[in-house]
Amino acid sequence: MPEKKLTHGVKTLLGDPKKAILKLSGPMIVAMSVQSIYNVADGIWVSGLGADALAAIGLFYPIFMVIISVAAGIGVGGSSAISRYIGANDKESTDSAATHTIVIGLLVGLAFTALTLPFLRKIFLLSGAQGKVISLVVSYGRVLVGGSIIIVFTNIGTGILRGEGDTKRAMYAMVLGSALNIVLDPIFIYTLRMGVVGAAWATLLSICITGIILFFWLFIKKDTYIDMTFSSFRFNKIIVKDILRVGVPSSFAQLSMSIAMFILNYIVVKVNGADGVAVFTSAWRIMMLGVVPLLGVAVGVTAVTGAAYGARNAKKLDSAYTYGVKLGLFMEFAISILILIFARQLTFLFTYSKGTAHISGALTEAFRILALFLSSVPFGMLTSSMFQGIGRGENSLAITILRTLIFQIFFGYLFGVTMKMGLPGIWWGIVLGNITASAIAFLWGRLTVKALKVQFDSSMKS
Repeated sequence: MPEKKLTHGVKTLLGDPKKAILKLSGPMIVAMSVQSIYNVADGIWVSGLGADALAAIGLFYPIFMVIISVAAGIGVGGSSAISRYIGANDKESTDSAATHTIVIGLLVGLAFTALTLPFLRKIFLLSGAQGKVISLVVSYGRVLVGGSIIIVFTNIGTGILRGEGDTKRAMYAMVLGSALNIVLDPIFIYTLRMGVVGAAWATLLSICITGIILFFWLFIKKDTYIDMTFSSFRFNKIIVKDILRVGVPSSFAQLSMSIAMFILNYIVVKVNGADGVAVFTSAWRIMMLGVVPLLGVAVGVTAVTGAAYGARNAKKLDSAYTYGVKLGLFMEFAISILILIFARQLTFLFTYSKGTAHISGALTEAFRILALFLSSVPFGMLTSSMFQGIGRGENSLAITILRTLIFQIFFGYLFGVTMKMGLPGIWWGIVLGNITASAIAFLWGRLTVKALKVQFDSSMKS
C-alpha cells in the first residue's frame, strides 16, 4: 500500500486510536444529530394534523426501521470489511469489498420492495391499527416502501465512506438530505395540502438528493481511496462472507429493534390505545435523539477497532473500545440530565395542538422515566460496535436481542400489564431491561478483548 495512495481518512484510521475515534465520530455525531432533529421535526409537523396522524407515522416507524435495518446492516458489514482490509494492507480486497457491498445492497433493496409493498394493509391491521389510522399509515407507507432501493443505496454509500475513514463527506450528504427534509415537510404537508402522505414524499425526495451526491463522489469524481469497477465483477465467496458475517447480524440486530417496537406498540395499545402509541412514539423520538452522539461514536469504534483487528494490534483495539465507552458514558449522562430538566418543554413540542393537548401529562412522565436508561446504553451499544469491527456480527446480534426482544419486552409486559402499572410500568420495564442487558454485554466485551490480546501475542511469538 504505497503511502501516496493513502487518503486523509485512511491515515486517520490507521493512526492514534483515541484521536481517530474523535475525528471519525465528530462528523457523524453532527450528521446523525441533524438527521434525528429531522425525525423530531417530522413528528412535530405531523402532530399538527392530530393524534390519528401522529399514531399513523408511529405505527409505520417499525416498518421504516426494517428498511433502515437492512440498508444500514449491509452498510455496516461493508464498512467493517473495508476497515479490516485496510488494516491488513490489502487494497485489492478493500476495493472488492466496496463493490460487493453495492451489488448486494441493490439486490436486497429490490427484493424488499417486491415482497412488502403488496401486504402493507395486512401488516398494519396485525399491528392493531384501527379506523382512520389504517388508511393514513398505508398511504404513508406505500411511498417509502416503494423507494426502498434509494434508501438502501444511500446507507451503503455512507457506509463505504465511513469504512475508509471519510466521515466528513458522509456527514455532508446526510446533513443536506436531513436539512432539506425539514424544509420540505411543512411545504408538502400544509402548503400543498398532502397531509401525512406529504411527509413521506418529503422524506423520499430528500433521500434521493443524498443518493445523487453519493453517486457523484463514488462513481464520477472518484477521489476516494476505494476504486470500484463492475465490468469484470464476480462474486467472491470469501468477501461475501466477510460482509454478511457482520451485515446480516447487524440487519437482524436492527430488525430486532423494529420487532421490539412492534411488540411494545402492541403492549402500549393494549394498555392505553392510540393515545398511548402517540405518547410512546413521541417520547421515543427524543430518546433516539439522545442516543445520536453514541451512534456517531459507534461509527468510530467500528472503523478503528476493525483496522486494529486487521493489523492484529490488540493494544489499539482495546484503547479504541474503552475510550469509546468512556466518551459515550459522559455524553449520555449529560443528555439524561437535560431531558429530566426540560421534560415539560419537550412535551409542548408534541402537544401544542388541540388534538394532542390531552396527552401532555402522560408524555412528560414518559420523558422523565425513559431518560434514565440513556446512561446505560454506551456499555451495550459500543460493545456491539466493537464486535462488528472485529467481524463478530453474531455477538453484536446476541447483545441487541438480549436488550430489545428479551429483557425490555419481558420487563415492559411484566410491569405494564401483569402488574397493572400501566404506561409508567412499560417505561420502567424498558429502563431495567436495557440496564441488565448492557451490563452483560460490557462484561462479554472485556473478556473478548483480553482473549484477543492473548491470541495476537501468541501468534506473534510463534
